[in-house]
Amino acid sequence: MCTATVGADPLTAPEAPRLRIGIAGAGLLGRLLAWTLSQAGHQVSVFDPAPGPGPQFDGHQAAGFTAAGMLSPLAELEHADPEVAHLGWRALGRWRDIVAALGQAGPHQPHFREAGSLLVAHGPDLGSARRVLDRLNHARQADWAAPEPLAPDALADLEPSLHSAGGPLHAWLLPGEGQIDTVATLQALHDRAFAAEWHWGQTVTAVAPGELTLADGSLCAVDWAIDVRGTGARDALPVRGVRGELVWLHAPGLVLHRPIRLLHPRHRVYIVPRPGDRVLVGASELESEDRSPMSLRSAVELMAAAHSILPDLAEARILRMDTNLRPALPDHRPRTHVEPGLLRINGLYRHGWLMAPALVDDALVQMQALCRLATSP
Repeated sequence: MCTATVGADPLTAPEAPRLRIGIAGAGLLGRLLAWTLSQAGHQVSVFDPAPGPGPQFDGHQAAGFTAAGMLSPLAELEHADPEVAHLGWRALGRWRDIVAALGQAGPHQPHFREAGSLLVAHGPDLGSARRVLDRLNHARQADWAAPEPLAPDALADLEPSLHSAGGPLHAWLLPGEGQIDTVATLQALHDRAFAAEWHWGQTVTAVAPGELTLADGSLCAVDWAIDVRGTGARDALPVRGVRGELVWLHAPGLVLHRPIRLLHPRHRVYIVPRPGDRVLVGASELESEDRSPMSLRSAVELMAAAHSILPDLAEARILRMDTNLRPALPDHRPRTHVEPGLLRINGLYRHGWLMAPALVDDALVQMQALCRLATSP
């Protein structure tokens, strides 16, 4: 099915023969890699079991579609180590460049914004919120901006729709954080990687150096095989799925400028505005591999939490309830493996959109180094 381009040189050398690259998985990492490598002139083939490039919202699509797109390196320090935050700050700048390069042409226009994010807590939950803030301040680097406490009038200036019937909200601004429209960006990455070959409905069952094995037993021989199958890579890695849940709302008239995290003693709820009067309400993680539709309890808790700080959501209409599994490794950290002819990236957990561009950049540097080593006299 695929033939290798023998004797290829480093990845970015303009005068070098192009590499034949096979990518297993057309989620966020697969599309970023396909777009980046095809832009550099390489021959890229992508294989994925999905029926097509668009979202299905059926619990079985690429995990990147079921994501609110919060780019929050500082906020993630509550549970993640500083390495994740370092990758996140790097990736924020890369997303800015990637969205600019994708442009605004075509039907899918990626939306990216850096206006910070907010941590919010009801009055009775101030103690829990302070414990979270202590963890953030303890883990953050000296050159990273600290959470900024907001007085009620300052919060009203930033987000006039945020208020509570139970009394003033406690709030903190996390400067520099951002957000991205995940669905539009995934579709734009596919559309703009027009030189890549996309093989939909094709499941890859094994990935080895220079070779992808398809479900029908056929082999695809390449110069580099890239495995970014997420939970589909259980044959190669101890990866598991962590359930994420997301409610899509249509809320005309609601004014919300930046993502909100509601701090609560039992769970974290995030609320993210999207273009077109849409608002996404989600829960960070559930330790379950259940792909079934959202339960009544989850839906009620998510929407009640959002409504408790955004009363204007009362008349919002429910567009959909989406669930999916995020790929996680036992240590909840991403893993990149590079050897001649093979690249694997997996275990992005809840941090996929936060880290992906930085992980791709680092992996391509390692691939290029191996290419140079292989072709040196």
